[in-house]
Amino acid sequence: MESRGRTPAHASELTLRGLLLGAAITVVFMAANVYMGLKTGMTFSSSIPAAVISMGCLRLLGGANILENNIVQTQASAAGTLCNVILVLPGLVLIGHWQGFPFWQTSAVCLLGGLLGVAYSIPLRRALVVGAGLPYPEGTAAAEVLKAGAGGRGGLRDLMGAAAAAAALGLATNGFRVLAESIHGTLAAGSAVFRLGTGFSLALVGVGYLVGIGACLALLSGVAIAWGVAVPVLTALGHGGGQAPAEAAEAVWAGQVRLIGAGIIAVGGVWTVVSLAGPILDSIRSALKAARAGGTSADLPRQERDLPITWVGGAALGLALPLGGLFAWFSLGAELGALLPVLIAVASLFAILVGFLMAATCGYLAGLLGSSSSPISGIGILTTILAALLLPLLVGRAAGPEGDRFVIGMALLVASVIVTVASIANDNLQDLKTGQLVDATPWRQQVALIAGVGVGALVIAPLLALLYRAYGFVGALPREGMEAGSALPAPQAALMTQIAGGIVHGELPWGMVLIGMGLGAGLVALESRLRRRGLSVPALTVGIGMYLPLTVVMTIAAGGVLGWLGARALRARHGEDAQAPREARRRGVLLASGFLVGESLVGVLIAAADTLTGRSSSLALVGADFHGTATVLGLAAFLIALPVFYRMVSQAPDGTAEPGHHAEARAGERA
Repeated sequence: MESRGRTPAHASELTLRGLLLGAAITVVFMAANVYMGLKTGMTFSSSIPAAVISMGCLRLLGGANILENNIVQTQASAAGTLCNVILVLPGLVLIGHWQGFPFWQTSAVCLLGGLLGVAYSIPLRRALVVGAGLPYPEGTAAAEVLKAGAGGRGGLRDLMGAAAAAAALGLATNGFRVLAESIHGTLAAGSAVFRLGTGFSLALVGVGYLVGIGACLALLSGVAIAWGVAVPVLTALGHGGGQAPAEAAEAVWAGQVRLIGAGIIAVGGVWTVVSLAGPILDSIRSALKAARAGGTSADLPRQERDLPITWVGGAALGLALPLGGLFAWFSLGAELGALLPVLIAVASLFAILVGFLMAATCGYLAGLLGSSSSPISGIGILTTILAALLLPLLVGRAAGPEGDRFVIGMALLVASVIVTVASIANDNLQDLKTGQLVDATPWRQQVALIAGVGVGALVIAPLLALLYRAYGFVGALPREGMEAGSALPAPQAALMTQIAGGIVHGELPWGMVLIGMGLGAGLVALESRLRRRGLSVPALTVGIGMYLPLTVVMTIAAGGVLGWLGARALRARHGEDAQAPREARRRGVLLASGFLVGESLVGVLIAAADTLTGRSSSLALVGADFHGTATVLGLAAFLIALPVFYRMVSQAPDGTAEPGHHAEARAGERA
């Protein structure tokens, strides 16, 4: 049990320098997450690397303490979650409703959704963080990093060294083009088509290490279903006929197989919501009871003081007005007449109520299994389906000649707000768990996250616009003559756009969705059985493995397998309770985070160069005829990097004591 009061009450916590540093780190990790999310559909948690950078910077300034460092990582963690808006929002560009990312509307989606997420997490804190006894693995890990001092300069060296290595490879790959990004091949057995391949991205290896072997096995299961069963069967039945094998396989996967994955995700999301109905209601009752009993927080211990619940309730109600204004602004030009107020009211109420339900669901699941298992993609798909079914009932085709596109766009906008609400609430609950373990003050953390949401909302629109102008999205290039092969996939946004458009136009291949839902039911049952045995193979992640590109999933899986093998080697040498495995894991987290940051920032810089020059591949040193050589060189570099990474995560850092040398310290930790 954690003791209270070990940090002096007068220690600096919410400081101006901490907020400024947190804002700077937020911008850096926001850029990395936006790029990685559009490229792979996955973002990463910035809490632990932000804590390491914060401790290094504040130590140079002098007078740093664990509470101030915790505030910085709390604020910066908004970068890893606010970016989840890219799971849906780029769909407005894909359907042609937006020609780019208008600053004020994009920022409003993130700001309003983020502030609602913070507000919802406050009444949920007492029930889910304090009262439920949930482990919150990422929040606990961040607390351990903070309490250990993040290893001093060594931890920062690990992160920066990995970032430099990934940046160099990323520049050689995406900038100079002397290394290829991936290798893949297509096999035909009669009319059935199979595909194999992998990418060469260190950032994706880092993603795999961070999400762990359970999620990676689920992703690989999705790959096996998609590319080992579904694509071969459908191509054998004649789908994609008339095209070369590679093009046929890609068309079948993009148009049909990904919808099977969507069905799996939808079932997983519904099961999660239904199974958590009891804990969600308990959370609400606990929050209301605490509000009635508490009145004010002046008599509570510092570590239990939230922002006043009356302020929170007033703010949540007050946010309904600008949220309605956002929906009204988006509806300008649509011929709705008297239906406009009805649409605005229903969309606002839907976003507020469903947003709270999804925030509570994500918060509970993140506390139980970790943020990587939170059903953010499932929430996006569920809300997109519900909105796409509901809105035509309200407005029909009364929105003029562009009616269908407007309805699809409104469904995507509402889903974007709800995804942001759920993501930020989920993140804030993880941060509040970290704060609980380091004796932080909850209301100060809540203020810091509000600041992080504000900074992130201002930054994300220019970043999205920059990347779109430089690369474009698959199926939506901003100008003629751009290289389609360099376009960013934005996979979740493309899938949700496909679903919303199919529902509104009455063209969705429901047969594929229903097959996916049937598979999802079986996978949910399997997940429940495995969880009772201490294993985690989330059904939601199986669906994600089906709709992410093959080369992306295989590279992520490589990182997860390396991490698992490294952990086994460490436990074999040092034992389960030794300090060495924990220290190696912490270094692995920093290395993986460095991979993500380095490659992603290079991607943003390359995008800036392409934007300034007005052409794609502006830094390329070679032409298309070099592709074969680049593939060989890229594969060679990747095969060199993997064993180096494995060696670093499978050995204890220098200076780590052997088992037994820290028995007293471990006893103190358990106390």
